[in-house]
Amino acid sequence: MHPLLLGLGISTSAARGDDPVADALTAERLGYDFVSASDHPVGTHPSYGTLTLLTWIAARTSRITVATRVLGVPFRRPAVLAKSIESLDRLSGGRVILGLGAGYSDDEIRALGCRSHTRGEKVTGLADAVQIIRGTWSEPAFTHAGEVYRVDALDLEPKPARTIPIWLGTFGPRALGVTGQLADGWIPSLGHAPPARIPEMRERISAAAVAAGREPDAVRCVYNVPVRIDPAGRSTDDEVAGPAAAVVERLQEFRQLGFTGFNLMVSGPDLVAQTQAIAEDVLPVLR
Repeated sequence: MHPLLLGLGISTSAARGDDPVADALTAERLGYDFVSASDHPVGTHPSYGTLTLLTWIAARTSRITVATRVLGVPFRRPAVLAKSIESLDRLSGGRVILGLGAGYSDDEIRALGCRSHTRGEKVTGLADAVQIIRGTWSEPAFTHAGEVYRVDALDLEPKPARTIPIWLGTFGPRALGVTGQLADGWIPSLGHAPPARIPEMRERISAAAVAAGREPDAVRCVYNVPVRIDPAGRSTDDEVAGPAAAVVERLQEFRQLGFTGFNLMVSGPDLVAQTQAIAEDVLPVLR
């Protein structure tokens, strides 16, 4: 049902010598399907705003999709985000994936002056956000009276020219249920969702999808995986490493768990060389 998608996670670093736009151009040239960027605006390390960076990348490229990995819902009003994402998708010719998360870092939320939420309220807010975004993208005078977020007779025009995918980075039982009920994709990370837990987590998503009247495999599963090609390397709980053939073998094992996409986070002393080696020796075999 879901064709394989192979993406590259890029840094948002704005430090001297770092050039994530060039990294995205390289990814497009090498045949990656999408690039993704995380959302951590708080900190002393210089960084680009995620949406601004991805907008610049979309303007500089012609084919590759841009994905947010993942935007913290508490940082932005959902309706304003819906407007921004529709504009970016329209201007880029339909090349946006909206990744959302409930917002795990209370320190970031507090530092930005955003309202603090309990863990349960964060999941409720995530569900509210998806419903508001979808509603304003599809209905006139949309109203949603959520427990955390609400809109009242809201009109946003134009409506998207296509269904913009929404992927959720979720891990807890209730959040996984929201994913199955409302999302187009699930994008967990290897370090937080180890392979041994994936069958149980996917079952929660599938059960929630069916309960919502959807197909059990309605939600695409995409794995965030740190990857390093290294003849002397060995995979750990947090990274897939080794010769190219071993990396391919490990990623194929993840495909057997139901993943139909990978967001590959390259590491090593020469990121450009790693990006190219993966494109040449891993991606064609996976495809």
